[in-house]
Amino acid sequence: MKDSLASETEERGESKIGFAVRALRHRNYRLFFAGQSLSLIGTWMTQVATSWLVYRLTHSALLLGVVGFSGQIPALLLAPFAGVWVDRLNRHRTLKVTQTLSMIESFALAALAFTHTINIWNIIALTMFQGAVNALDMPARQSFMVQMIEDRADLANAIALNSSMVNGARLIGPSIAGVIIAVSGESWCFLIDGISYLAVIGSLVLMRITAAAPTRKPASVLQELKDGWAYVTGFSPIRSILLLMAGVSLIGIPYTVLMPVFAGSVLRGGAHTLGFLTGVSGLGALGSAIALAMRKTIVGLGKRIAVSAFLFGGGLIGFGLSRWLWLSLPMVLVAGFAMMQQMAASNTILQTIVDEDKRGRVMSFYTIAFIGMMPFGSLMAGALASKVGAPLTVIIGGIFCIACAAWFSTQLPEIRRQVRPIYQELGIIPEVAAGIQTASALQTPPE
Repeated sequence: MKDSLASETEERGESKIGFAVRALRHRNYRLFFAGQSLSLIGTWMTQVATSWLVYRLTHSALLLGVVGFSGQIPALLLAPFAGVWVDRLNRHRTLKVTQTLSMIESFALAALAFTHTINIWNIIALTMFQGAVNALDMPARQSFMVQMIEDRADLANAIALNSSMVNGARLIGPSIAGVIIAVSGESWCFLIDGISYLAVIGSLVLMRITAAAPTRKPASVLQELKDGWAYVTGFSPIRSILLLMAGVSLIGIPYTVLMPVFAGSVLRGGAHTLGFLTGVSGLGALGSAIALAMRKTIVGLGKRIAVSAFLFGGGLIGFGLSRWLWLSLPMVLVAGFAMMQQMAASNTILQTIVDEDKRGRVMSFYTIAFIGMMPFGSLMAGALASKVGAPLTVIIGGIFCIACAAWFSTQLPEIRRQVRPIYQELGIIPEVAAGIQTASALQTPPE
């Protein structure tokens, strides 16, 4: 199959680089990619500046966890209803509203920081507001992908490029933030972030989107929420992927809220050290996303999700054990690489196999699993770190991630069995699509 896909690519005259960015052929997605790339640099600058500001004002690991909790808890509470709304509303207009509200939040942070009136309660309130906006923005943005990509075959590449975009910004943004914070303070990071939202808002305005006609009369919000829940819990591939994501997000990913503690107390550094750690994590994630973009098929991503969860746990354990920057940086690189592999591969499979009329609700549950679990993880990580220290907290998280990966591995045979018919129907398995049903053609099952 790989050979046939490669020959098709050569026949179309596409280079490997061209194949890796094939989703950019679509005008709307090209606009989105350009605008979002600039905006996300500002977003990462604000994340680093906020965490450093909280640590500078309080020197408290617990309050770092509280701020993380306040920014993520709205996703857990609002995302299920947001998924229903996303399946009903015009996603294009919804994104214009959410991005504008995010811009206002960044300007508010900047105003408070420039006037030296900002305090921990301001930060918590504005972070919670941004979390509420994200609860609607994330499922809308994920579901909007299919409207920007006319050719369904390019959807997986668009998701991988999205991950590359996020993590390219994750590499650049923290590095710039570290320098700006050291030179002039956190306020300029917030201001630059607010201005950067104009890029993505402008890209949305310039798009030409044909609104999809409604296919059915919507039921009540609660009924549609119930239908979405039954679909997610009753379909093993979606259920298993989301459960693994929820477990890793609860215990593993909150290591990011403890980064200022590692930078300042464990590694004896400053804001620049935090920028290095966050930036290297982004570099690993960027490399991971590029590797996914180069893939010619989604077959095999199920196994890659399991391997990535194992690798992520190992990277966290190594990071927790390290007391030297030269060792911590490669451990964070591994963790960033593995985390992005799992997240992007999970997103790709979900977006491929989900029924279109339930896409918004499934992506809202993805938001809950990825973002909604983090507030409790952030709170737990902050509380545990204040008792046993940040290094041991991260090590415990790594062990738990490895246990989750072992469980997911036991689910792979059933996931393969249920996903295969969908891949056949979509023509993702060319041999089957062509009617070749020999045992040799199906020797390697899709994941």
